[in-house]
Amino acid sequence: MSREPRPDYGKLKLLVGGEWVESQSSELGQAFDPGKGAPLALVPFALPEEADRAVAAGQSAFEKWKDVSILERVKYLYKLKDALERNTDELATINTQNHGKTLEESLGELKRCVENVDVAIAAAYTLAKGDTLDQIAQGIDVSMSKEPLGVFTIVCPFNFPMMVPFWFIPYAIVLGNTIVVKPSELTPVPMQRVAELIKDEVGLPPGVVNIVHGGRHVVERLIANRDVKGVTFVGSTPVAKQIYRMAGEHGKRAIANGGAKNSVLVMPDADLDGSMSNLVSSFFGNTGQRCLAGANLISVGDVHDSLLSKFTKTALALKVGYGLESGVQMGPLVTEKARKRVSDYVETGLGEGAKPVSDGRGLKILEHPDGFYLGATILDQVTPDMRIAREEVFGPIASVISARTLDQAIEIINGSTNFGNMGCIYTSSGKSAREFRRRVDAGNIGVNIGVAAPSAYYPFGGRRDSFYGVLHAQIDTIEFFTDKKITISKW
Repeated sequence: MSREPRPDYGKLKLLVGGEWVESQSSELGQAFDPGKGAPLALVPFALPEEADRAVAAGQSAFEKWKDVSILERVKYLYKLKDALERNTDELATINTQNHGKTLEESLGELKRCVENVDVAIAAAYTLAKGDTLDQIAQGIDVSMSKEPLGVFTIVCPFNFPMMVPFWFIPYAIVLGNTIVVKPSELTPVPMQRVAELIKDEVGLPPGVVNIVHGGRHVVERLIANRDVKGVTFVGSTPVAKQIYRMAGEHGKRAIANGGAKNSVLVMPDADLDGSMSNLVSSFFGNTGQRCLAGANLISVGDVHDSLLSKFTKTALALKVGYGLESGVQMGPLVTEKARKRVSDYVETGLGEGAKPVSDGRGLKILEHPDGFYLGATILDQVTPDMRIAREEVFGPIASVISARTLDQAIEIINGSTNFGNMGCIYTSSGKSAREFRRRVDAGNIGVNIGVAAPSAYYPFGGRRDSFYGVLHAQIDTIEFFTDKKITISKW
């Protein structure tokens, strides 16, 4: 049962050194309840000196936090897990209210947060261990330990306001680092509430977790700060490139996840009836606003007509509406600007020659006429050279492309865009699945799965323009948030 949401959250504050601080910035943004099209919170774009103070608080806390035993740090993660689980309904409600996704989707997001805390606890006892080798030479021993580095900046996306930060937060702090979290200026309210729980219920030492609101200039200031050792980012490819470049210029570590244009391929031998719900969810779950959303639906051989008929029927049966209402299966887009941008892509696709099977631009939700809604949109006869097939749309659009063979379909996937986040295949053939897995140039592969989201004990893959860096999110961050110290000793 969800908690009754607040009508608004006022002007958000910064969390610096364990205290909530009123920003002195005159630059304010607005976060919305997209289901109602109503303002939800005022978001201060922190001043440069406020960002610096958050880093300074993190650096001061690091000097003590790094010396806290691993057993004590793990105890804080158990408290964090407990706080998330006890407040799941409230957090999911706030998440849906600020983002627009359905309550069921928000509850799923919270499960992933808890899962990452669980894995961070386990990793602290296993993957964070060092190594030794006695008698590497006569009377000489060598040991390797993994040590925390200091303050890290976590820059969050709008589409998963809590889950994506938790790809990094529990690992960073359990390993002895401190963090400055910069929530999305579009969906900052869920992380604000999580930060309140961290402060009031988890009781981490002041400065271990800090929250600073803002946009590009705040991020640039944080990266440039000499005490920041690294930055994590999830968002669009142009911004990921910029953050990766800045991190390199300032000598910082970086994990920068970019955009996607994911293809979902359906073979003639696929189990259409058994897979259709899963397949449709790939394209329209989270209103298409996720980096693992299906975008191009590629039919192979003679499956096109049957696939399109079943896919359209299932997609149009989705109940679109306010995410906190019972039975709703797809919510709004995050902002009016996002709705217009996605609508413009529909118009562009039609202008390029795509044929409309369903056009969600005319959808009206009578109970919420000001919400940012767009219905499930399906365009047929899309070709790989069209913009609608090549560029990231980030909305509820399925572009249907026909391929004669598996080989041609793989060529389309690898050649039509330079994104490499995910590729999926639906088939009953092990041979086809193996060919697909080996040849598609993407970091996450789904076989009869439409959203190939790895669990926290695996890294979140990504290639080409979908990822910049060496180490990926989730379990890989054990290496990202530590550095190896080698000790050679003779006694």
